Amino acid sequence: MNLQRFSLAAAAVLAALSLTACSSIDLEKDKDAASVTDATEVERMLNAKDGPLAKREIYFDFDSYSVSPQYMPIVTNHAKFLANNKNVKVMLEGNTDARGSREYNLALGQKRSEAVKQRMTLMGVNPDQVESISFGKERPKALGDTEEDYAQNRRVDIHYLVGNK
Repeated sequence: MNLQRFSLAAAAVLAALSLTACSSIDLEKDKDAASVTDATEVERMLNAKDGPLAKREIYFDFDSYSVSPQYMPIVTNHAKFLANNKNVKVMLEGNTDARGSREYNLALGQKRSEAVKQRMTLMGVNPDQVESISFGKERPKALGDTEEDYAQNRRVDIHYLVGNK
């Protein structure tokens, strides 16, 4: 039990450190990322090609579901936006490369999407705003069998659910 408490405390400390260490949007400076209630404004922010929410893919190392520090700014940007816009929801879609069985890859993809969800909830996002699913190896981004192709397929895609979706 003490180990479990320590693990939870360590996760909270790491999340807090990642928030301070990551270069991400400043909601005080960037009014675009502040709370918005107009659906048209939400759509504009989500469609901005160079905005803080433009990047929506988190990549993973082989056989891993740990969110790498290099992708924490992306997670942080989306978490801040979601925490300030309680009416907005996302779908986190876990993906894997083609190696491994279907069952293994579905489980790994789910762990990846859950890892991103956990980071977001530690940053203040309501868990009800985030749904995590796995496609395993069924939705590859790259169709080849090189290491570069495999790397493109080991990811979580962030999809915003806008409107009545």
